Amino acid sequence: MSKSLRDAGRATGYLVVALALTFGLWIFVTVLIIAVVGTVTVVGAWLLPETVLLVRRIAGAKRRLTADWTGQRIPEAYRPITGTVRERLRTAVRDPGTRTDLRWMFAAYFYGALFFLTVPLWPLALVVDGVGAGLLRRRPLVLPWIVRVADLEADWSTALLKPSPQAQLSARVEELAATRADAIAAHGAELCRIERDLHDGAQANLVALSMRIGLALRACGTDPDTTRRLLGEAQTQAEQALTDLRHVVRGIHPPILTDRGLVGAVRALAAGSGLDVAVEVVRLEEDGVRAPAAVEAAAYFVVAEALTNSAKYSGELTATVRLERTKRGLRVRVADAGRGGADEAGGSGLVGIRRRVAALDGTVELSSPVGGPTVVEARLPCVW
Repeated sequence: MSKSLRDAGRATGYLVVALALTFGLWIFVTVLIIAVVGTVTVVGAWLLPETVLLVRRIAGAKRRLTADWTGQRIPEAYRPITGTVRERLRTAVRDPGTRTDLRWMFAAYFYGALFFLTVPLWPLALVVDGVGAGLLRRRPLVLPWIVRVADLEADWSTALLKPSPQAQLSARVEELAATRADAIAAHGAELCRIERDLHDGAQANLVALSMRIGLALRACGTDPDTTRRLLGEAQTQAEQALTDLRHVVRGIHPPILTDRGLVGAVRALAAGSGLDVAVEVVRLEEDGVRAPAAVEAAAYFVVAEALTNSAKYSGELTATVRLERTKRGLRVRVADAGRGGADEAGGSGLVGIRRRVAALDGTVELSSPVGGPTVVEARLPCVW
């Protein structure tokens, strides 16, 4: 009885807020009519895009309200309203998301008043369920109907506010265009880094090596001690050049990934991070099937950057890494219980993580409230 009463009270609260929003829509229709009339007469053409933006905010509030009740997020798919007045007006009118919001808004004028169905149910519930459930210990009969009314309102709102396939396709195209731009930018930055590392590292050491060998050749017949010293320096220079070349190769594709696989490479990263890292592997080595090389490289990069950030900024000596094989890809989660407050704008490598993952059509979620913990979770789609 107490649970049914709480659920019915929560449902009633949801319907009250929905009704208040419906009242707001009844008033807002006046603004919409003014905007349309102003657009037709050209005098107030600037008003319609602003009105559409306001409609988006109202629809967004309804999406959040419905998601709080159902536990399922309702996606949004809008074209950005920017540019000149003519461009803004054209986008506002042609955006499929505008038609979706208007369809919901006019439908909500009618079904938004479902709250009034619960008004007679409460007195009936106090009598029927108060006696049947409270005194006779039977299952409530009327209170669940209040919850069903709220579910009905939420179902209609979800169906009406869900973007059309055309809007979802348009949003997806824009997302892929942005992802492609980020991938190109990341690729260009990576080429510049490789060129810089080769020029300042291996190439400089090889030039110095060549000079020392030339000096040693000149002195080999007249000054054996100088020749020996120059050859020793040349050997050191050659070793340094090899070290720099290995560093460049690791930046392109870590050889340890090829030799030991993702799990072995991540465990090696954890061992050399300076932190006490617990590595958890879930369903990743069951049948010996590995993720594509690009996916493994991106996952390795995520772990490397996240552990580097943890060692530098978290102030914590422990971290956890979780590698999980999912039905549609690979999930990588790196967490520490440090001070938190990670900011992508702070140049901590998080932007690089997001770009590299986005290039593979993946997503990155960062949670780092002040005081911790910091959690970086990447989802990389792939076919196993």
